[in-house]
Amino acid sequence: MADQNKKPEIFELNNGTMQLLVTNLGCTITSFSVPAKDGVLSDVVLGLDSVESYQKGLAPYFGCIVGRVANRIKNGKFTLDGVEYSLPLNKAPNTLHGGNVGFDKKVWDVLEYKKGETPSITFKYDSHDGEEGYPGDITVTATYTLTSSTTMRLDMEGVAKNKPTIINLAQHTYWNLAGHSSGNILDHSIKISANHVTPVDQNTVPTGEIVPVKGTPFDFTSEKRIGDTINQVGLGYDHNYVLDCGEEKAGLRHAAKVRDPSSSRVLNLWTNAPGVQFYTGNYVDNVTGKGGAVYGKHAGLCLETQGFPDAVNKPNFPSVVVKPGEKYQHSMLFEFSIE
Repeated sequence: MADQNKKPEIFELNNGTMQLLVTNLGCTITSFSVPAKDGVLSDVVLGLDSVESYQKGLAPYFGCIVGRVANRIKNGKFTLDGVEYSLPLNKAPNTLHGGNVGFDKKVWDVLEYKKGETPSITFKYDSHDGEEGYPGDITVTATYTLTSSTTMRLDMEGVAKNKPTIINLAQHTYWNLAGHSSGNILDHSIKISANHVTPVDQNTVPTGEIVPVKGTPFDFTSEKRIGDTINQVGLGYDHNYVLDCGEEKAGLRHAAKVRDPSSSRVLNLWTNAPGVQFYTGNYVDNVTGKGGAVYGKHAGLCLETQGFPDAVNKPNFPSVVVKPGEKYQHSMLFEFSIE
């Protein structure tokens, strides 16, 4: 297969204000340097020093695109058009982030790479029928673009070829706006544009309920320091929020605003996905990262905009089924500022 000849490489997108490094191995963001209040650039994403380290599986999904289906599928089973499918249980008793060899572990093709004022790169991956147990051939593309001096956009698409299937891609960057090696994110504050959350069972799979966040530790409808309530939710936050109260902009809905007091950096995230998984790096356990930085628990936070976890088994959740000829389309806009 041609795949064996494809080498993972790192590509730079630089618009003079921000510098993004991304590899075709899993469309992974390995470094993202953005300015602080004093104009100093810091790398604000957790990552590893070399592509080889990612290939060895040393990163807990740092910076990659996960798929064919992000998050958990209960017991690794689902039924589509009367056919039952069984997937590998790579996070027993569930399937997580596409299985044993998800899209994050594949070397994607580079379709287009543009430099200049609005640099961009487009990656493509063809996933075959039966891969990791999923039905149908699909082609997926992902395009990262620095759309302005302070914004990055990601556009993900998936086309089903010959069978109905399920597609739910998510971008799994761990952010630390103080700088990737600055310790934990408990002093960051966050606002999430969600009045509701999908509660989970003991194996962190949604129960199917959609409940209000008001009056609970899950309420981030007003900006709040993450460390204030994190001890009230077990290991930390790892929950899908229902994006139902954000302003709209350019066809995308506001998902979250994150602020780091030490650098004054702010990240606003916009998306067209129905949910966002807010994850506080609960399982990060002394991972040796870039430049010898050691990442411990809560060293970064993830905002994985997505279809709801286990949606294929929950008829009341927005559908993640894509039929032949239909297109899955998921966009995210990351907007940086100083406040």
